[in-house]
Formats: sequence, C-alpha cells, structure tokens
Amino acid sequence: MRYFPESRAPLSGLSEAEARARLKAEGNNELPQPNRRTPLRIAIEVLREPMLMLLIAGGGVYLALGDLTEAIILVAFATMSVVITVVQEARTERVLEALRDLTSPRALVIRDGERKRIAGRDVVRGDLIVLSEGDRVPADAVLLQCQDLQADESMLTGESVPVRKIARTDRGRIETHPPGGDDLPEVFSGSLVVRGAGLAVVAATGVRSEIGKIGQSLVALETEPPRLQAQTRRLVRLFAVVGGAVSILAVLLYGIMRGGWLDAVLAGIALGMSMLPEELPVVLTVFMAMGAWRISQARVLTRRAAAIEALGSATVLCTDKTGTLTENRMTIVELRLGDGGAWRPHDGTKIPEQFQTLSEFGLLASAPEPFDPMERAFHALGREQLDDMQYSHPHWKLVHAYGLRPDLLAVTHIWQPDNSGQEFIVAAKGAPEAIGRLCRLGEADSAALKQSIDDMASAGLRVLGAARAKYVGPEWPASPCQFTFEFLGLVGLADPLRPSVIEAMRECRSAGIKAVMITGDYPATANAIARQAGFKPGEVITGEELAKLDDAEVARRTKTTSVFARITPEQKLRIVNAHKGNGEIVAMTGDGVNDAPSLKAAHIGIAMGGRGTDVAREASAIVLLDDDFGSIVKAIRLGRRIYDNLRKAMSFIFAVHVPIAGLALLPLLFGLPILFGPIHIAFLEMVIDPVCSLVFEAETEEDDIMERPPRAADTPLFSGALIVWSLLQGVVAFALVAAIFVVALRSGMPEQEVRALTFFSLVVTIVSLILVNRSFSASLLTALRRPNRTLVAVLAAVTTILSLTLLWPSAGKLFAFGPLHTDDLALTLGAGIIVLVCLEMLKPLLRSRLQS
Repeated sequence: MRYFPESRAPLSGLSEAEARARLKAEGNNELPQPNRRTPLRIAIEVLREPMLMLLIAGGGVYLALGDLTEAIILVAFATMSVVITVVQEARTERVLEALRDLTSPRALVIRDGERKRIAGRDVVRGDLIVLSEGDRVPADAVLLQCQDLQADESMLTGESVPVRKIARTDRGRIETHPPGGDDLPEVFSGSLVVRGAGLAVVAATGVRSEIGKIGQSLVALETEPPRLQAQTRRLVRLFAVVGGAVSILAVLLYGIMRGGWLDAVLAGIALGMSMLPEELPVVLTVFMAMGAWRISQARVLTRRAAAIEALGSATVLCTDKTGTLTENRMTIVELRLGDGGAWRPHDGTKIPEQFQTLSEFGLLASAPEPFDPMERAFHALGREQLDDMQYSHPHWKLVHAYGLRPDLLAVTHIWQPDNSGQEFIVAAKGAPEAIGRLCRLGEADSAALKQSIDDMASAGLRVLGAARAKYVGPEWPASPCQFTFEFLGLVGLADPLRPSVIEAMRECRSAGIKAVMITGDYPATANAIARQAGFKPGEVITGEELAKLDDAEVARRTKTTSVFARITPEQKLRIVNAHKGNGEIVAMTGDGVNDAPSLKAAHIGIAMGGRGTDVAREASAIVLLDDDFGSIVKAIRLGRRIYDNLRKAMSFIFAVHVPIAGLALLPLLFGLPILFGPIHIAFLEMVIDPVCSLVFEAETEEDDIMERPPRAADTPLFSGALIVWSLLQGVVAFALVAAIFVVALRSGMPEQEVRALTFFSLVVTIVSLILVNRSFSASLLTALRRPNRTLVAVLAAVTTILSLTLLWPSAGKLFAFGPLHTDDLALTLGAGIIVLVCLEMLKPLLRSRLQS
C-alpha cells in the first residue's frame, strides 16, 4: 500500500488537481447505497409470489366464466393482502431511513499545504487528514504523527474498550494490520477518536476500506429462503391437482349419469371451488403481515415478513457481546485499595470515606470533558459519589499533562489548586504495572499488586491503577517518573450486562435454544460476561485457535462451545455456517459492521436499530429498535405463537373443506338435488374462512410455548397428526350435516328449505370447528377463558349475515333459501353442539402429537 509520492513535502499533502484526478479515477469515499425498497418495488415483490398470483389468476378465470361476484370477491381479498404487506414493509423501510446515522463525516485535510474542511465522501487516497478527539475517521489511514491517540473500533471489532495508536515512521510499501489491538499505526474508516490527536495519510477509501470490504462481502451471500412459503406452495399445488382431478371426474360422472353437461360444468366448478385452497395464501399473508405488526409493538421491526415464521424454529441464537448483551458503556464496578480492601458501587450505597481519594484522583487524571468511555466512567462515579468540591474542584486549574507512551502506559495531570500557591497536585492513572513502577513499589507490594490485578482480571474487569503526588518547582520534569508518587489503589471497570439479559437467557434455556456468544473481546472478559448472563459453562475458543481448525473440526467444536472470543468477521461467518451445517436454525444478533456478513448468512439476522450500523441493518431481516436483548426472546415467543396459530388456522381450513366438498359431491354421487352452487361455496370460502382465520391470528399463546423445544427444521406445516386431526374433524362435521340433509329430504321438506337448513347447520358446525381448534394443549373451557375479542366479533358477524339471509328476501333469493322455523334453528344449533362435544372428547387422543 503506497501512501503518497515521496517527492512531495511531507506536510503539504496532495494538490487539489491530484485530489480531483484520484476522485475521478477511484470514486467517492462512500459505500454503494442499496436500492431503496419503494412501495412500488415492495408491491412487485409481493405480486411475484406464486400464492398471490394464484389468487389473481383465479379471479381472472371466474371473470372469464362470467362469475362476476366470485371474481370481485377473489380479487378484493388478493388486493387486501397486497395492501397489508406493502403498508407494513414500507413503514419499516421509512423507519430504517430515519435510522441512517452513519452518514459521511466531515474531514479536516491538508491540501496544497493548507488545512481545509471537506465532505468525507471527497477524501481520496493519499490525502493527509488531521484527527482530533471526537472525530469520526473518514477513511482507512496510517498515522504519521500521533499524540496519545486512542480510537473506538467496536463497530469493526466488537471490542468495547478503545485501542491505543502509535505513529509509523516507515512510509514505504508495507502490509497493514487488521482492526483491533493496541499500538498499531492504522486507523479505520468509521471508528471514533476518543482521545488525543494525530496526522494520518489515507491508504484506502470507499469499498477498498475495511468497512467497505465487509459491505462488498455481503453481495456474495444469499439470504436464506423462507421454508414456510415453500411448504405452503407445495400444499397449494397438491390441493390444486387433487381438486382439479376430482372436479373433472365429477363433471364426467354428472354428464354420463344425468346427461345435463351444462349443469355438470357448473357442478364441477362448485366442487373445484370447494376443494381449491384459495384462502390459504390469504391466511398466510394476513398472518405474516399481522405478525409483523404485533412484533412491532414489542419494538421489533420486521424488514421481511417471511422471517417471522423462522423465529419460532430458531435452535441457536448467536449474539455479539458489546452493545447486545452489554450496554456498550464502561462502568466502574470495583475500587480496591493497596491493603486489599474493596468496595463495589451499588444502587443507593454511599462510597466509604477511605475510597473517596482513589475515586477523586482517578477523576483528576481524566480529561475534564472526556470522550474516552473509561474516563466517562470516572466522571459518572464522581458525580454520583463525591461531594461538589471533590468532583468539580472549581478553583483548580490543569496546568500540565503527560500522555500515554509505549514505555509508560499512564496519564499524568498536574493541577494548581489556586492562583497563588506554588504546590501542585499530581494525579496519575493507567496500567497497574505502570502505576506500580511510578510508585516504586517494593517486592512484597508488587507481588500483592499482581495478585489483585489477576483476581480482578479473572472476573473480566479492565483494571487501572491510580496514584498521587505533590510537586514544587519552577519547571516540569521531563518524565512523570521523577515525581514521588503514592499508590492509591486499583479501579475495576466493566461493560455492564443489560438488565433483561438474565431472564431472556433463562427463557432461551427453557425453550431449548442454545445461546452462543461471538465477540472480538478478550477471553477473560467474554467468559465473565457469559457467567453473569447464564451461558452454558464450557471452553472458550479464541480466533487464533479457530484459525487452526478445519471445517469438520469447527462443526464438531461448535456443538459444545458457547463462547468464542477474539473473533474476526470472517470467523463469525464461519461459525454461523458451521451451525447451519449441523442442521441448526440460526438466529444471529449484532450491531456492528463486523456482524453484517453473519447477519445475512443466518436464517434470521437481527440487527440493533439504535446502536447498529446501516450495513448491519441492511443485512438483517429483523431490527430491534430498543437494542434490548430481551426483545429478541419476546420476538421468538411471538414467532412461536404465530406459527402455532397458523397451524390451527390451516387445520381449521383443511377440516372445513371436508364437509364443504363432501356436500358438493354427495348429490352428484347419489342423484340428489344439487345443494350448493358457486355463490354458496364462494360465500363460505372467501368470507367465513378468512374471517374465521383472523380469530386464530388473534389467539393468545399456549401456556407451554417457551417450555418446549424448537420444531425441527424439516417439520412440515401439515404433520401426519395434524392431517389425521383435520380429517377427523371434517368427517364428523360432514357426517352430521349430511345426515341432516338426507333426513330432511326424506321427510318431504321443500328443496329450498332443505338447502337453508343444511347451509345453516354447516355454518354452525364451522363455528364449532373454530372453538375446537383454538387450542391444541388446553380444553375448551380453558380456551374459552382466554380473551379473544376477534372471536366475539366474528360470532356476531356470522349471526348477522345468517339472519340477513333469512329476513332479507333479496338475500334469500340469491342463495335460493326457503324459510326456517324455530325447531329448524334449534336443530342447527344442536348439530354444532354435538360436533363440539364429540371432537373435544377425541382431542386428548392426539394432543401430544399435535403439540410436537
């Protein structure tokens, strides 16, 4: 990598002409923006789904046949499904647009020997950039000059603590290092300067930067296709083939036996409509769209509605540590004195007097207005625990400072208590070993210090030491080592666990979901957080160890390992793929650019919306708006509920087709009067079925929803037990309604009254099927105690519609119904009750299989 021509003066930078030429040749310093998903584009994506294409094509066929009513109903439901999906996903895209906070930063560059502020997108390779505390680094660069510079690279590495930088003197062609680790001369695009200043020469911009390479790697990754859609497509094809074959057979049978081929075609259409599952795509689309809305109430955005179905089947949850399990802010969690005494801050507890000096001098050795997260932690503790004089020192003045040096990892500040005094107060903090050296500790004290450091580090803490001194003199010493320091103690800092994590981890364990931490942080820190959060105890595999393993060994080790530390982005992707290779359904959470490839490769990518980067959000299917790990478990719980309810709805639809198809076929086989025409079937399937399916969508979760293991990856939407249960329900309902139909005909009841009686009996038994399918695990009485306002609304709507067909002559004529009497209505109600009681008695025989 060549920085800039050696012939130029080292601090004059590029000329404007050179910069323009490079900008034209190499392009702007920005990542390619993904094509925005406009509502039109989303609509086109939805319309390309075979299931919705079937609905619209079906409407066109009915229109060509002259069945305008059926065609309008079919197309109306298709339109409603498209609108629901487009509105939900367009709303999600608008929110994501508002979350784009990593816009190109401004950059201070040196060109033609002058400093000028330009847009970050105009920075080119070879530019000299001036970096100061608080700046966002605009491009990958190498430091030529450096003064106590530290950078937060967590978005690239996952490390929550800033890394220390040094200047490079060799400006020739040499290899650069990847992000992460102290004492490297490279700074990287998107990282934040939290301390110090520096001058760097740009080495890579745009897609050639580290952040750009990660973005480019996403292009080669294919998003996992939703399995539920594939299963439903197969189911639709099966129903269509069977329904088409039976319809053709019915036409031939009717025509040969009765001779009326026009009537045969109409009967065949009615039978085909009764067997074709046109409501299945409606139900699936409504469930996914409504599911996305429900999940959004838990502060979770669904970028792809199809990802909801995968949530409930997740078996492995791979999570980043920084900003996901933890709060991504450093907090002081322990103060330890030289004599071994320790104090841990807790809510409502006041700092003991003997620890106040340690806290005060750690604060004095920090910047007055800090960017460094550890120095912010000192300020936070001081505000909470020290009095105003100890915290603010209003009359003190910072007169001199010694920054970090590779040979002395400590910061020293010299304060003047008032304008007239000649005695200065010196405060130092830094690496414990460096502070021990400044204090000239003896052998015994050094051994005790090392033991304390090891104890705190083993708990996953970042450990700093603090010391104080006094100084009187006209000139400052050349080095802090010339002060006479007194050792004050050690300070332990940690990135605290999010409050919701422990309970969320408990739910993961009870639900059979394996949680895996994948972090760029150090093993001791990762292991400590894992213990606090409740991860399964076991070995910690580091990135260095992982690099030595072949794919087969990685796949074997991932089965038993829950914590991976010092992991690179490429290794994160490798771990996710190893879990997928083991047959797991992988959910991956993360917030940094380093998480993006693995987010896209996982079955369910879950990005953080608040702290997350644009690259991570674009690669994910689901975005957490509140960055709360607990929301992931809420989303998984909702995903399981949605899948459970979808199975109930599908079971109901499958069951209800049996009596509808049976009653359409029965007259053809036995020469009885034609019972139902296309208008009756259309009414049943396109009004009652989808509306009743909304009842299941609104069903509350089963009591054991997070206590059973995830469903297997190859579990079909319709299991054998579910098919048997659906057929059993349908046969019972058909047998009872068919008996009413036949007995009514034999008793001499007029044909139109028989049709009305049979239709009403069928509708009431359909309501009974709704009640039976509300729960697989609970009895009817338990299910009835669960609130479901949609159910009440549906029952009221069904009652109203049936009443209209009786009381409104035009509706009765349209349906060819005759009048019904009180005893007829009592019979229909009794039929529903008999079906309900019979099926409730049979349900326990299949309950265990239905729940599995």
